[in-house]
Amino acid sequence: MRHPQASSRYGGIRRPSVAGRRPLPHRDTARWYAPVAVTADASGVFVPVLTVYALAPEPRPLAAAATAGLCWLAIRAGHRRYLRKNLGETRGLLAAAHDWLVLLGVLAGLRALTGESSAVDSALLALAPAPLITGLTCALIHQHLTGQRHRAQALRRVLLIGEPGPVDAVAARLAARTDHAYVVVGTVLAGPGATECGIPELGRLDAICPERTPAVPDLIPDGQDGTTVLAAARRQDADLVLVIPGPVLGGERLRRLTWAVQDAGIPLAVASGLTEVAPRRLSVSSAAGLSLLHLAPPPRRGAQPLVKSVLDRAAAAVALLALSPLFALLAAAVRLDSRGPVLYRQTRIGHRGTPFTLWKFRTMVPDAELRRPDLESANDHTAGPLFKMRGDPRVTRLGRLLRRTSLDELPQLFNVLRGQMALVGPRPPLPDEVARYGAVELRRLGVKPGLTGPWQISGRSELSWDEGLALDLHYADNWSLTGDLDVLARTLRAVVDGRGAY
Repeated sequence: MRHPQASSRYGGIRRPSVAGRRPLPHRDTARWYAPVAVTADASGVFVPVLTVYALAPEPRPLAAAATAGLCWLAIRAGHRRYLRKNLGETRGLLAAAHDWLVLLGVLAGLRALTGESSAVDSALLALAPAPLITGLTCALIHQHLTGQRHRAQALRRVLLIGEPGPVDAVAARLAARTDHAYVVVGTVLAGPGATECGIPELGRLDAICPERTPAVPDLIPDGQDGTTVLAAARRQDADLVLVIPGPVLGGERLRRLTWAVQDAGIPLAVASGLTEVAPRRLSVSSAAGLSLLHLAPPPRRGAQPLVKSVLDRAAAAVALLALSPLFALLAAAVRLDSRGPVLYRQTRIGHRGTPFTLWKFRTMVPDAELRRPDLESANDHTAGPLFKMRGDPRVTRLGRLLRRTSLDELPQLFNVLRGQMALVGPRPPLPDEVARYGAVELRRLGVKPGLTGPWQISGRSELSWDEGLALDLHYADNWSLTGDLDVLARTLRAVVDGRGAY
């Protein structure tokens, strides 16, 4: 299954398995990222603090600006924000907000220790631009890096080691997405068989590990395997050796191969076989010499879901009050545009399979459901149970505008207020869709459906069934409060863009 971000989040550009020309390593194209980030962070604190304190006036503006600037840089550096491997990998908006809160705490502590007497409102005003400037800089760097990767630049050359089947699977996943730095430039296969991915085979490891010769202690298995892998890595100027363990390549043989690669100064990584698991859910420990990868369960119970529910309902209540004039205007427009009720009610399946009534502004003619069987042949999503159709003749003139701007979804704030939906979550499915779900698809019902969600910011109706399902499953297993904030922030851009809304 092709990952949805290959076609939606990154504009449909798929990275080739092997670059036609040597891609520039990440370290070359990102050389200016760190100086720009440090300069923006320093000036984003130093200049506003100096200006506000000088105009206020507050005592010792230069010393206050220098102290705040140094603390800001130290906090950002302590959180590893300036490492080349981290710069540009995310938009960094939530990280900037987190670091800014830490800065406030640090400066409050220093204020208490030193007896600094500046006005609190002046200090907050002076520090307010810092997260905005830092967040904007991080977003611009991320945008630049994403553009570089679209052009097959800013990449790390990867040599894959493993059995043919797993090598094909890993190569396909890496080739289908552009939200990472890896491009596969060759393989060294272990055991019999051939790959189908078209990546050059640069060597072959025997299916059976050679026996160690007791009389010659230096003649150990990594001598043969290591020589083959190192020769392939140097031939392709690989930046990383990625090993895929398996029956042929595991245990002591894998251990000795890692020795050979790392002793040669080449970075090495081992693929765990886990997919679509957020890094925050993973941790590593050791027992009896074994390296254990621990996988934390999805956040289904506890404080986080409770906080999410409270915040969702509170935000929905505030939004309903603030948007009440818009609701009245849209209701009048729907009534004047075509005959029929203002609101459209439909049964959907929610958290843990519980049915509920979903509310929307009506965008179709009143007999839309009766006309659907005649349009099944024109369904754009034939691969799954979802029905979506471009140029649907049942949609009214105003309905097309409401769908394009997502204004038809606003009444679902009532569903959020009642606890049937969340602000962020998977798309709420229809009962006939759920009736065709298997065990995998049912996992998306482990969380409440959302007013917006991964599908909203990734192409909406342009996504295939498999792509939308992959996004929903990833969200259901890996959601977090900070991730929800990121989705909400990106929803506005998706609504303005309007891609996939029909």
